[in-house]
Amino acid sequence: MQTRREMLAQSATVAGLLAAAGMLPATALAAWNKAAFEAKNLADVAKALGGSAPQASAEITLTGPDIAENGAVVPVGAASSAAGVKRLLLLVEKNPNMLAAAFDLTDAVEANVATRVKMGQSSDVYAVAMMADGRMLYAKKEIKVTLGGCGG
Repeated sequence: MQTRREMLAQSATVAGLLAAAGMLPATALAAWNKAAFEAKNLADVAKALGGSAPQASAEITLTGPDIAENGAVVPVGAASSAAGVKRLLLLVEKNPNMLAAAFDLTDAVEANVATRVKMGQSSDVYAVAMMADGRMLYAKKEIKVTLGGCGG
């Protein structure tokens, strides 16, 4: 049985070999959207990603603590009960870069993701679902941070 540490070490080795062979950077750069990453509000993120004007929806669920004791590791999640979700986004309004995470999905997987994000200060956090028909649906929650994580 392989330990987690051994698996991570092997994964890093494979990634290094792919990068050395010139295969990894092209793939990573193809997914990079500088305008979306540098956007300062929800409407600009939607525009940069080619979506319509975002609409609040009860079909989108955002999970996260009401109060995060450490802004460096705030657990958040996004889920959608709507059919046709192609991408789930997590946005932190007051971070230097609002777009914190993007997950591309297919119909073969459930639209439910979770990760940890850094938050420099208390802020509204958005879970945004980009639909196959171009609609963008979102849910919003305020998360209060007691110890900042973005250089604070």
